[in-house]
Amino acid sequence: MTGTLRRLRDLQLQCSAMFVVAPRLRGREFHIQTLTLNKEVTEVTDASAISPSKRARTETKRAEDRSVLRFAKLSEYATAPTRGSTKAAGYDLYSAYDYTIGPMDKAIVKTDIQIAVPHGCYGRVAPRSGLAAKHFIDVGAGVVDEDYRGNVGVVLFNFSKDSFDVKKGDRVAQLVCERICYPDLVEQKTLDETERGAGGFGSTGRN
Repeated sequence: MTGTLRRLRDLQLQCSAMFVVAPRLRGREFHIQTLTLNKEVTEVTDASAISPSKRARTETKRAEDRSVLRFAKLSEYATAPTRGSTKAAGYDLYSAYDYTIGPMDKAIVKTDIQIAVPHGCYGRVAPRSGLAAKHFIDVGAGVVDEDYRGNVGVVLFNFSKDSFDVKKGDRVAQLVCERICYPDLVEQKTLDETERGAGGFGSTGRN
């Protein structure tokens, strides 16, 4: 091997990871051809090419980043929250006891669970569409603060003309975790004017 060829071989080994330099001999002239990375090099980011220790650190970090809704049962009558599908926005909440709500009346339905929502979130207790559409049952006062650890109660309103029975184990509402900010309160003498101003209660249109 001539000295020139040896130097070209060393240059090939030292080139960057983005390109491979391949010398070719044509007669008495040397030609340097630049090639893109082969398949083995381009797939270096594949999971199989990552060291086991690094994969473990990555998987652990991903698990820690997942949001977790923690809950605890306060009695044997409690039912764990569930979701109707993998993409359902809320977790169904279940009644721990039997109730009868009279016409145009309300009741606080106990779930006998306590929850700890993810940091930076609050729990919104929302109505179930089936109860609202079929039985005129609505939910009120549905905010569960991040630091609340009491028994989660669901305020049910019966807007129908008939009594409504709630049985132990019935789904009565759904819990949706929503992001929230905690702004500092600043009092000012006046606020900046806007085009809308004090317009409200239908001021933007008839419908």
